[in-house]
Amino acid sequence: MSCRRSFIAGMLAAGLYPAQVWADAGAPAFISAGMKPDGTYVLCGVSKRCRLAFEIALPGRGHAAAAHPKLAEAVVFARRPGLFALVINCVNGRQKARLTAPSGRHFNGHGAFSNDGSLLFTTENDYEAAKGAIGIWTTENGYRRVGEFHSGGVGPHDIKLLPDGETLVVANGGIETHPETGRTKLNVPFMRPNLTYVSLSGRTRDKVKLDRSLNRNSIRHLAVTQAGSIAFAMQWEGPLSEHPPLLGLHSPGGQAGLLQTEKPVAAKMRGYTGSVAVSNDMERIAVTSPRGGLCQIFDLRTKLLSAQRVMEDVCGVAPLEGGFLLTSGTGHIMRAVGGIGCSPNRFPIRWDNHLIPVTS
Repeated sequence: MSCRRSFIAGMLAAGLYPAQVWADAGAPAFISAGMKPDGTYVLCGVSKRCRLAFEIALPGRGHAAAAHPKLAEAVVFARRPGLFALVINCVNGRQKARLTAPSGRHFNGHGAFSNDGSLLFTTENDYEAAKGAIGIWTTENGYRRVGEFHSGGVGPHDIKLLPDGETLVVANGGIETHPETGRTKLNVPFMRPNLTYVSLSGRTRDKVKLDRSLNRNSIRHLAVTQAGSIAFAMQWEGPLSEHPPLLGLHSPGGQAGLLQTEKPVAAKMRGYTGSVAVSNDMERIAVTSPRGGLCQIFDLRTKLLSAQRVMEDVCGVAPLEGGFLLTSGTGHIMRAVGGIGCSPNRFPIRWDNHLIPVTS
């Protein structure tokens, strides 16, 4: 064994040992944060067959993660206001790096890699200036911060890379917060959420705002189709007696369209969405509501609601062959194929907000 370790150490020092890829971590199809019954937090890899590929301890509650496109490592972001962002080797479970936001900033729960994995982009709150920022980190030599740019709005949350590999889309939720007041929303009457498209260097390419009557509809989460269109999920900060659309579509250069349902159906979401995903065949969109215990599936062609799945505290959703995979805070994972819910698997883990696909 000592000879083998010496051999591997020599190979690593010489840069000749093969890099660890996702197959080395049990070939997960998805990653998600969660909490175990004893109150400890973990990052888990999940296979397409709803089996655990790995389980790695975290120092606190995770919100979302960014999966490296080539290497078996993930950046796990703390729940907003994010006090940590950890780079985890998902093969051996070790912390590779810890990202620290500059003074006056905190992470906002999401990040995105460039296609080649050389850069990481993080959504951040510049709370002293009451505006959003996108941090730029090089993944070489321990993830060093190499720059930043304005997010194009206030309260950036989710961020995604478009298929062109050159454009980022940012969900600027429009909500101002400050660490001194925790998660209190400071500007709800004057919110102005938007979608901002920026180059990897930070040049704004497009900005899309909702109608002023919907200024309290905070744009939170994103899903990107293979054609480059955006599905965006929202959280309503207005009176719950009102039932505005909570799901929208946008193609760069066009106008945003909102997917409306009848009021009794919309009311079941309780003004809140948790995650959004587009099916692999680009025919359906799934949006979840943990508060409503409901997943709604829309037909992309007709823009109409085609199915609903009841699932207590459902939030995480990701595309799966033939449909979607759903996770909940009750520990359940369920395959929703063709609008039909299969019997769920249950784990001793309370799944957190997001189920992140792994590209391998």
